[in-house]
Amino acid sequence: MATAVIFGAGVMGSATSFPLSDKGHSVRLVGTHLDGEIIGEVKARGYHPGLKKNLPAEVKAFQWTELDKAFHGADFILSGVNSHGVRWSAETLAKVLHKPLPIIAVTKGLEAAENGDLLALTTVYEKALATAGGPGCSVSAIGGPCIAAELAARGHSCVVFASEKGEISRWLADIFRTSYYHVWPSTEVYPLEIAAALKNAYTLPVGIARGQADQPGGEDSSGARMHNPAAAVFGQGVKEIKYLIRSCGFNDSFASSLPGAGDYYVTCAGGRNLRLGTLLGSGKSMAEAQKEMEGVTIESLSIIETMERALPGLLERQIVAMDRLPLLDYLIRTVREGSAGPLPFERFFPEIHF
Repeated sequence: MATAVIFGAGVMGSATSFPLSDKGHSVRLVGTHLDGEIIGEVKARGYHPGLKKNLPAEVKAFQWTELDKAFHGADFILSGVNSHGVRWSAETLAKVLHKPLPIIAVTKGLEAAENGDLLALTTVYEKALATAGGPGCSVSAIGGPCIAAELAARGHSCVVFASEKGEISRWLADIFRTSYYHVWPSTEVYPLEIAAALKNAYTLPVGIARGQADQPGGEDSSGARMHNPAAAVFGQGVKEIKYLIRSCGFNDSFASSLPGAGDYYVTCAGGRNLRLGTLLGSGKSMAEAQKEMEGVTIESLSIIETMERALPGLLERQIVAMDRLPLLDYLIRTVREGSAGPLPFERFFPEIHF
């Protein structure tokens, strides 16, 4: 059995304690400097306030001040920090790790290089760890439809673990896999991360379509709820994710599989990115919508801003063409202008000829 350290006490990272405990592994939940209250609750009564339930009794909780003790003897780390904390997390781990350990991250995000290349957060994480003087750890990624509350309820969830080192993704998959947490190993890190990150951005216009349909005149007198617009946006979103992955030189199969369409579907079922889109679709400005969601990290905005930075370089090198990305173009204009206009349905699906 392995000793796992979950670094960051957010809901997704903490939810992975269920399959790990059910497999008989030793699980340590370590809070960041922002997780003091959560770890206090887990220490006191085993209760996780974010998941609204008790964690497995075998989980041992450690405060931020107990890092050395928490990481001593660990076999691998699951990073549960969000995309904004990747470099901080790497710098912190560099101080407490004395040998290379496999790291697997639940974080979804992308960064843009100066030439427009999209940088996977696993690469950013590894480089930041090395820059901070840490050991040469290999960082893997998780992609697929997995809501934290459902995993904590031991509901069936299907995901992909990706590492450039196949032996690591296979080893981690074997460690986590249970009768309800179904894990497939892969070496396709970049396409997985591009799909997993972009789906957050493309959830925003699905919410916009729903918000616009809920306005006066959106529901027919017969009671028809107007799901068609959101479905068309979803279809175009999948196509653009596939196009971007392929244009960047990678296998695009994940766009229509678990890390892409699968994760995209479940993200459109609810959550912060969908809610922001719904508020924008209802007629609220970006400032008004964000104020209503104050204190909530909204990944879609970060991804859209990253894509806006990446596009000039990608366009200059003729890697992508904007006529293939009407929805991304709409998203960039929405964020820039601070409000949602009509969705550009007439620009969708250019490959369908009349």
